Amino acid sequence: MTQFPILIIGGGGKTGRRVKTLLEKQGHNVRAASRSSAIPFDWTRRETWAPAFEGVSQAYVTYQPDLAVKGAAEDIAELSQIARAKGVGRIVLLSGHNEPGAQRAEAALQKSGVAWTNVRASWFNQNFSEGYLIDGIRAGEVALPAPSVPEPFVDVDDIAEVVAAVLNDDRHSGKVYDVTGPRALTFGEAVAEIAAAAGRPIRYREISPEEFSADMRRIGVPDEVTALLIELFTVVLDGRNSPVMHGVDEVLGRPARDFADYARRTAAAGVWSASL
Repeated sequence: MTQFPILIIGGGGKTGRRVKTLLEKQGHNVRAASRSSAIPFDWTRRETWAPAFEGVSQAYVTYQPDLAVKGAAEDIAELSQIARAKGVGRIVLLSGHNEPGAQRAEAALQKSGVAWTNVRASWFNQNFSEGYLIDGIRAGEVALPAPSVPEPFVDVDDIAEVVAAVLNDDRHSGKVYDVTGPRALTFGEAVAEIAAAAGRPIRYREISPEEFSADMRRIGVPDEVTALLIELFTVVLDGRNSPVMHGVDEVLGRPARDFADYARRTAAAGVWSASL
């Protein structure tokens, strides 16, 4: 077990909190850093970066809001230099498939001189239950500017297990793992599987980017966040990421969790109960 803490940047996020739980169960010393943690970390406040890395053995880094945004690669480059100066053994970076911004961030990390591992993930299953899509599921309609292009949605629990497995094993240093689910679904097909698991009608409706922007503006979502989502739905979701990848199998020696299993498990927990 590690004597010095493993840093998790984004310790309260979908993957971060799961990685924290797994590592603590294994007996590791974990420092989960976020804006509100005892040792805070805020991507918008550079003065918080170096203190978070003090005395750290390894680090798991998730970037907010997304590596696709302008300036992300420069932030990762600076963060990596801080980590190297602090003697951090390795950074495991959560990245995205075939996103130009994510690729630039990966390159910045690789050039920094600190040991690295990249975990590239497809769309999260849990975006339907822990993210911005949950309200639509509960209301009975998900409306997005996403075309009928298959995406191999990945379970966040699989991502967390992969990250926890690679963090303290030097055999994974310098490697890239593409983690996806075992089959590709369109957003319409994914919503249909959720409806079947929930036992009630839920439909998917494809809308234009303009309609989506108007919807987001009505509920108070910042324009820059909406623009990022539209890019991910209309640019990245063009078929480039439809193939199933096998990073989960490579690291864990088992198949990735299927979307249908996620849907049944989440529906049984009552997360998608219809809005009143």
